[in-house]
Amino acid sequence: MTKKLDFSVIVWYNILKNCKQGDCAQAHGRRMSKKGLGSYNTIGAFVDAKLRAFEEKGDSFGTMFELMFSEEENVMFEESVGHRLVKTTYGQAKREILEKAATLKELLSGLPEGSPVGLAMENSLNWIEIFWCILLCGYSPLLVNLRLDRESAERAIAQAGAKVVISDKNEYAAKTLKAEEIKAGGQTLEKKTFGREILVMTSGTTGEPKICAYTAKELHAQIIGSRQIIRECREAKTHYQNRLKLLTFLPFYHVFGLIAVYIWFAFFSRTFVKLNDMAPTTIVNTVKRHKVTHIFAVPLFWEKVYEQAKKGIAARGEKTKAKFEKGMRISDKLGSSALGNAFRRAAFKEVRENIFGQSVQFMITGGSFIEPEVLRFFNGIGYYLTNGYGMSEIGITSVDLEKNFKKRCEGSVGRPMACVEYKIEDGELLVRGQALASYVIENGVKKERGEWFATGDLAREENGRYMILGRKDDLVIAGAGENLNPNLIEPQLAAPGTNGVCLVSSGEGAKACPLLIVSLPGGISPEGFEKIEAALKEKLEKTGLSSLVGRVVYTTEPLIGKDDFKVNRRRLKEACESGRLPLFSKEKSGESAEDPALAAELKRFFATALDLPEGGEEIGMHADFFTDLGGTSLDYISLLAALRAHYGLPFETDGKSLHTVKDFYDCIRQR
Repeated sequence: MTKKLDFSVIVWYNILKNCKQGDCAQAHGRRMSKKGLGSYNTIGAFVDAKLRAFEEKGDSFGTMFELMFSEEENVMFEESVGHRLVKTTYGQAKREILEKAATLKELLSGLPEGSPVGLAMENSLNWIEIFWCILLCGYSPLLVNLRLDRESAERAIAQAGAKVVISDKNEYAAKTLKAEEIKAGGQTLEKKTFGREILVMTSGTTGEPKICAYTAKELHAQIIGSRQIIRECREAKTHYQNRLKLLTFLPFYHVFGLIAVYIWFAFFSRTFVKLNDMAPTTIVNTVKRHKVTHIFAVPLFWEKVYEQAKKGIAARGEKTKAKFEKGMRISDKLGSSALGNAFRRAAFKEVRENIFGQSVQFMITGGSFIEPEVLRFFNGIGYYLTNGYGMSEIGITSVDLEKNFKKRCEGSVGRPMACVEYKIEDGELLVRGQALASYVIENGVKKERGEWFATGDLAREENGRYMILGRKDDLVIAGAGENLNPNLIEPQLAAPGTNGVCLVSSGEGAKACPLLIVSLPGGISPEGFEKIEAALKEKLEKTGLSSLVGRVVYTTEPLIGKDDFKVNRRRLKEACESGRLPLFSKEKSGESAEDPALAAELKRFFATALDLPEGGEEIGMHADFFTDLGGTSLDYISLLAALRAHYGLPFETDGKSLHTVKDFYDCIRQR
């Protein structure tokens, strides 16, 4: 947004001037190139024909492979390699798969057909090709969850019975084949036997990882579910410049990434865009450069983008911030009307440009609870962000397709898709249907699919739409027998300056009590800690929770582990009870400075650059500008400019990083 933006004059003028043009542009964006639809003229006819062919030819992996790669001229995969955009069509990938499958068949000679073969790779074109190679050779791909700790992953591989693992990085206890060994040698696989199932590992956030098996029959039912989304949601099928491109943010080895990202979109021959790494700048640049239209991610991702966007708006000054908030109120009031959509397109065009740009049409969040305020922000500025639901044991079973703007921001997961049913018993969501995993291996024991699967999620139903309230086993029992739901309580206790709070149950039986774990920024000062502690005590009193929360502990460890997409309460509880969670000590925090005036002055410069409270007392001497305090490269440039002007020093790094108050303090003292 620019400082000249005037919602009361300019925005309404732009709406009246551009409304028809905007509608035409949107309509143009929804038109697909006919060469991407085979012989069909509409998306609906194309999708119906593919699903009909799947049913007529039989729901096997052979049929899926044939139909998935039938639009050979369509671009399947795009990636940035240096300054080049490298594109691979479905036809090119199919030829590579058939040749690599011949090589793999030789490498696996002697392994009985039907055996599980581990696939331990991050998202890539090669992942897709080797995934199909395993199936074509008559084996069952076991998708190794690379975010599991090594010990858990090895146990899961053993429990699945995999004797071979194909990897592009790690070595495993089972025989490990390097992905680079599986090359296209010119000879194609003559006999295609196709494996009978795909095995998916759970993330292990609720206990020991499980193995969930999906045959082509269950995946057929999952694809039928996606048809419902295409029928009911215009944004889900919206293309940009005649292309639909999905960002490969979620790993293909995760059930959400396998089904909602890969299977759904590959079956209809759409394009995948590779994400080279998870750096914020890489994500933004990839989306804009490749003109990505669809992004599916977890709440943590959307929350990080939301916080960064808020910070960017606030950095423009109070006047711009007030205008933005006024615009959001207008957006709320106009709701889902045509005028509301036109208003958002015009009023927040620059805001969207600073986030993902204009190409993104449809976004889904799933995997854990998301704050309604985050949904309101993205939908309010003109993106379409909705909530979905699924698990490794049941696949993807619902996505909220609510057209009403305000209702979509409530966080419902919508209605169950075709081929599944929901019901609630004793507050817990139960699911049944053809789309669920055919069986699950838990602690080495194979369990066939029953009639109803108990999800362990608390839910309520409102007019056919379902709200997920949290995990049943996450409920914390207070001393007087009250059930405390962490998803409802934690937002009330999130004190400013912390990196989040987590409520768990500590102890067992009669000794169990609610434990609140508070994550603090690294290098926090004693003064900063005291402010956070006081603010938290005040929140506990105001919410009436001070008598229910039995204990509060502080740590500088992040609540979400580096390999996690969401908070693993079980891990945090065990780490705290075993003493492995490092606790914060006010007495040992910070570091006294010989020149406290200089240290205080530097903290004020940091606070100004980071748009933190003016005094900067909360900033510790060792708090990292980027990783602890959330600074950006632009913030850092601003900080350096201010310090150079004030102290008359160049602050050359000489190969060393100046990221903390202590770094600059030492540099100034030495000179």
